[in-house]
Parts: sequence; C-alpha cells; structure tokens
Amino acid sequence: MDFSPFNQSPPELGNQYDDDRPLRSIIARLIPTDARAHVERELRAMGELAGGELYRLSLEDRSNEPTLTHWSPWGERIDRIEVTKLWQRGAEIVPALGVVATAYERKLGALSRVHQFALAYLFTPSSDVYTCPLAMSDGAARTLIASGNTALIDRAVPRLTSRDPKSFWTSGQWMTESTGGSDVGKSETVATREPDGSYRLWGRKWFTSATTSEMALTLGRPEGGAPGGRGLALFYVETRDENGRLRNIEVNRLKDKLGTRKVPTAELMLHGTPATPVIGLDHGIRNIAPMLNITRTWNTMCSVSSMRRGLALARSYAKKRHAFGALLSEKPLHLDTLADLAAETEAAAHLAFAVIEILGRLEANEARTHDETLLRLLTPIAKLTTGKQVVAVLSEVLECFGGAGYVEDTGLPVLLRDAQVLPIWEGTTNVLSMDTLRAMGHGPEVVAALESLLAERVDAIADPELRAIGERARTAIRRANGWLAETFGTSPLDVEASARRYALTLGRSLELALLAHHADWSLAHEKDGRAKLAAIRFARAPFDLLASRPRDESAALALD
Repeated sequence: MDFSPFNQSPPELGNQYDDDRPLRSIIARLIPTDARAHVERELRAMGELAGGELYRLSLEDRSNEPTLTHWSPWGERIDRIEVTKLWQRGAEIVPALGVVATAYERKLGALSRVHQFALAYLFTPSSDVYTCPLAMSDGAARTLIASGNTALIDRAVPRLTSRDPKSFWTSGQWMTESTGGSDVGKSETVATREPDGSYRLWGRKWFTSATTSEMALTLGRPEGGAPGGRGLALFYVETRDENGRLRNIEVNRLKDKLGTRKVPTAELMLHGTPATPVIGLDHGIRNIAPMLNITRTWNTMCSVSSMRRGLALARSYAKKRHAFGALLSEKPLHLDTLADLAAETEAAAHLAFAVIEILGRLEANEARTHDETLLRLLTPIAKLTTGKQVVAVLSEVLECFGGAGYVEDTGLPVLLRDAQVLPIWEGTTNVLSMDTLRAMGHGPEVVAALESLLAERVDAIADPELRAIGERARTAIRRANGWLAETFGTSPLDVEASARRYALTLGRSLELALLAHHADWSLAHEKDGRAKLAAIRFARAPFDLLASRPRDESAALALD
C-alpha cells in the first residue's frame, strides 16, 4: 500500500513594510508628507529584503554558528573568528542602506532617528542579531561625539557611520567581567601608563558581544585610581593592527549561550592592549552613559520588532493550518489569542517610537523643555517594559504553532531563545527599575515632565472612548507617583522592593496612553478604527501593577 502523508505548508513572509499596518501608520503620523515618499522607498526596500532574501538565508543557514580557530597550522596564535553567511551579508546591507548612517546624516533633522530606527525595526528579525554590533556602533559614535575628543571623533566616527561596506566599522562594548555584570564598578581591568604617556589594559572581559568589531569602548581602572565606579576610566581600543593581528588580545572561548548563538560572544584576555583615554581618567561609567542610552533604545526596538515578526508568522500560519474542521484563522479562540498579541505589540511600538522622537530632537538641538528629563526616565522604562513583553509574546507565538513551534528546523524556537536576552542585555529588569527610581529622584521636574507628555497626548484625544482610556492610563501613573512620593519618605526599602512593579506600571500605562493618542489620530486622518480596537484590547490587560506586597513575605518565600 502506498501512503503519502500530509505535509503542512510553512508560514510565509511578504514585504515586511507593506505588511506592517501599525508601522506604516506611525510613519504617516510622524514623517512630513514632503519627505514621506523617500522614507517609504527606503523602508519598502528594507522590508523586501527582510521578508525575502534575508529571511530565506536565516532559515537556510539556521544550523551554522560562528567558529573560533585558536592556532594556525604552523603553531601561531591567531584567534580567528568566522561569522555566518547572514552576518557577512549584513555587513554589506547595513552601511549601504544607512541603518546606522541615517541617524548621523540627519537629512530629516529631528526625525532622522525615526527614519533610522524604522529601518532597524525591519532589519532586526531577519539579521540573526547582527543588530547587536550595530547598536554598539551607534552608541560608540554618539559617545565619542559627546566626549569632544576631536582626534577619536575624526578617526572613528566617519567609519562607524559610513555607507561604504569597505570602510564601515562596528564597535564592541567591553564592560562585563566575572566580578560583576551590571555592577561594573567591580571591574578588575587595570590601565597602566607607559613611559611615552600611552596606556595599556590588563584583565579579563568575561562577556564581549561584538568580538569581530574593529574597535571597542571599554572601562579600566588606571593604576592608583579610586575604588568603585568613580575610579574607572573610559578607553578606546582598536582591536587589530595594520596587519590584521589582534593587539595583545587573546580570545579564550566563544560563549555557549541559550540564544543569540549567531553573535560571536567571547571571553577575552587583555595582555597590555593599547588603549586611549576617551575623556579623563575617572568617572568612566558616567562617560559611557551615552552609549548605554543608545544601546538600550536599540534593545527596545529589537523587542518590538521581534514581537512583530512572531505575530506575522503566526498570522500567516493561521491562514494555512486546518484543525478541527476549519482554518485556525476561523477559530474564535485562536483569533482572541492573536488579538492579544497584536495589542501588546502595537502598544510597545508606540512607547519605543516616543523615546526615539525625544532622542532625535535632543540630537538635532530641537529639544523641548522637558525632553532631556524625559529621555533619562523613559529610556530604562521602555527597555524594561518591552523586554518583559517580548518574551511573553513570543512564548505565546510558539504555542500558536503547536508542536511545530518546538521543533528547531522550523526556525521558530530561535525566536524565543533570542528574545530571552532582551530583558538581560543592557541592564536586567531589576537594574533598570532602580535606574527608573534614580531618574525620578532628580526632583519635581521629572513628574512635571511626565505630566507634560501625558497632557500633550491625552488632552489631544477627541474620541470619547479613547479619551477615557487615556485618562485611565494617566490616573494609574499619577497614583504610582503619589505612592512613590508618600512611601519614599517613610520606607525606602518598601520602595526598592516595589521598584519593578512601579516601573512596569509607568511603562504599560504610558504604552496605553500613547496607543490611545495614536488611535485617535488614525481615526481622524486615516479613517481607520483598527488602532482604536488595539487600544481597547490593551486597556483590558493589566497595566496598573503597583499592588502592595509585604517585604517580610518576600523574605520568607524568596530563599526558603
């Protein structure tokens, strides 16, 4: 007897810009009409690559990972890392399409960041996390510019922002050591001064993500420097000499990670690596802060775009998969699940682009009164909120595929494995929650800045139902800030214990307010009610998370 089993057709992707209705609506609201045609041409080109060539290559090259060769055939220590085909292709596409350069060319002024991050949003899910070195390259360029170090700016920034693949550089960010991840003040790296006034670095960097980059920014403690973070200095390192040899750097190993396995993350030993102080010989953590602000914003955008990719695949599959007598796309329960995922994704996108708008205005010297304060507050909030959302959304996405979502050669499990790094990199949820508290501690102007943003968005809503949703979000934020003001004076430890719930309340409530504002705009200008439905759906999800939890209860349960 011949038997031919049923074979399920896989999900498919089209042009990832044309198929992304929320993104197209955001671009329509933010980008002026006279510039939109040019911007959309570039986004459509990137969308075609992301849903076509790059997506196919990511599936074809799924099982390949970076390789490290320590020795040449004749015994020379070479520590050569070979990256995957998609990373090699990414190194050609990224500069040519201006995924970093667009922000620095500033052809759209304050909106250049919106243009750039929309490109990054489309590129990210099909890049095998090539956005990791891009985030750090962008951050390095911004940090060097902020430092005012003319020699380093002239040397590195044109390469980090180049559109020529032959001259384009990426940068690493070497901070993590085994003594401390987020607590970088424990760094053991020592900077020694040579007789000619130059510096060399000695130590072990336990986790470096852009190991194949041409340069890095890193922290080290000059000999005799003060303990803790204030005694660290920020250094610039070029990784290879003119002959392509590593400059007193040994690659101990590539890290064996849960996800982001295409990223050549390595453990490095610095044996007198030549380095140049970027700005002064202390306060290195403060001086690298511009890099962290940029990389955290990239992290936020990567979270949003990864959610969107999972949703796109799940929607495609729902239209192909028959179960219990009908397509999944005809099953009310499945539609309810996809609708929840869509609302989470869309809400997250509006928080991300709100941060990007503010960043763009500051960089273009078009800042409004509260922009600097808002960016300090919203950058960690956006990163921690979307980092939690992406893991939950993509876990649910895998469930939408049943067993196929658990099988590696479908290319689906990697979505969740790679997403898990997003709440971890650039500060965990708890670390960023404490950063949120520190940002709020800058004085009453922080609450005023937040109120100003809410007034700008919520007060402009005309639709009564959306206005009510915006007011609910504003009420949750005011209640949270009232709790903070009241509790901090009486019990700082209770504030710390609740910092995560406080920060997530701000993040999710802001998402709701921003989504309601955009939905009102879309009703008026696009005659489209879909965003309103997303706001209504998201308003039903928990967004006010600041419930009391006694610390003695936590102490009793946490460590048994």
